[in-house]
Amino acid sequence: MAVATLGIQGRCAHCQRTLLLKPWQLNAIAINEAFTCTHCQKALQLSDPKQIRRFKTLDSLAMLKASLLIMICSTLLVALVLEWIGMLSVVEQLNISLVAIFVYFVALRFARQRQHMTLILEAAKAHVD
Repeated sequence: MAVATLGIQGRCAHCQRTLLLKPWQLNAIAINEAFTCTHCQKALQLSDPKQIRRFKTLDSLAMLKASLLIMICSTLLVALVLEWIGMLSVVEQLNISLVAIFVYFVALRFARQRQHMTLILEAAKAHVD
């Protein structure tokens, strides 16, 4: 079974290996929990506030594709209706459609580039109970 990943990698503080983070590891990072490195079996966690902020921005990109699809479909439908009632020519309707589709692909490419990152994972601090 293949698991879809976001392309987020982590660099282990202990063994200095870069690993593609699995969904359960991403969940551990999101809730600020330590997890073990798959290579050296030592505890890791994300501590850098700058990287935590960048990781949290992925939440805002999650709904981007659905929002873009709704916007593009609406734009195409409006352009088609305006062409039917005679407010736009066929060429203008085609131009609007092509620009809308171009915007869709550019925005998706930008979002995918933002998703690829390498997090520097630090040694987990011991928890005091």
